[in-house]
Amino acid sequence: MRIITIAVLFFVSALKSFAQVEYPYPSHFLHLTIENKSLQMAYMDVSPDKSSGKTIMLFHGKNFNGYYWKNVIPMLTEKGYRVIVPDQIGWGKSDRPDLHYSFQMLAENNKVLLDSLHIEKVAVLGHSMGGMLAVRFALMFPNITEKLILEDPIGLEDYKTFVPYKSLEEVFQKEKSATYESYKKYQQGYYPEWKPEYEQYVQAQAQDLQSKNFDAIAWNNALTYQLIYTQPVVYELKYLKMSTLLITGSEDKTIVGKGYLSDSVKNQHGNYPVLAQQAKQQIPNCTLIILPGVGHIPHVQEPEKFKEAVYKFL
Repeated sequence: MRIITIAVLFFVSALKSFAQVEYPYPSHFLHLTIENKSLQMAYMDVSPDKSSGKTIMLFHGKNFNGYYWKNVIPMLTEKGYRVIVPDQIGWGKSDRPDLHYSFQMLAENNKVLLDSLHIEKVAVLGHSMGGMLAVRFALMFPNITEKLILEDPIGLEDYKTFVPYKSLEEVFQKEKSATYESYKKYQQGYYPEWKPEYEQYVQAQAQDLQSKNFDAIAWNNALTYQLIYTQPVVYELKYLKMSTLLITGSEDKTIVGKGYLSDSVKNQHGNYPVLAQQAKQQIPNCTLIILPGVGHIPHVQEPEKFKEAVYKFL
């Protein structure tokens, strides 16, 4: 009886771990044709009760989707902003095609989305990989990017200069072996201290594990890893023309490809306070805020401090 009870409890726990998360607002879909493929790009479009006439677009990180902006959206609508939250092609509710991924392609998709909504000016907030995309978007479309917010953006150093190259096949095999536990272990590294309320963001990522097309998703994840590895933006920060807020946690040690590094090499990289200071020197009109005791996701770990910084900037 004891063995059966333990087995049932384990089964219930597993079901709970893989619970479906619900996006906080309805999703809409934009039709795109990319590399002769007909695709759907999902996005949320949330209007404020009292409009300021301004719009902000939020770009998610690689291991996330639009869901994890759920507490940021009302923070911004409260200030009168219309908030556009896309799931990039390759993530979340959007299609996951086998493409030649580039930050230019992703940026163009978001410009098409804005055009379809008749939005001519926008502030852009990008977190983690979304920060790299936000930089590329701002460089490609400086005339429509009014302000730029980079929240712990990856790519403040060029990973291919110190992370060993791995072929797509090698990265694919690693992605294919992912489990709920491996996703959770990775996300635990985003915070100085893990809290139960962070579990929902693991669940949001782990939903992919239940897909019948998980091999295709794993291949897509490998492609987007290569996107980050091969397409640095750090050398072009000096060309950003708009007012920029760079906000980072003092305890962020994120390195893309960290698992391929020795401890000695790890210790030489991923120091976000130092990298952020270097980036500030490159960006012509940049305000830098370093949040003490905060890891890779300030808007989750310290939402009030994040809110204060963003409000002041906007």
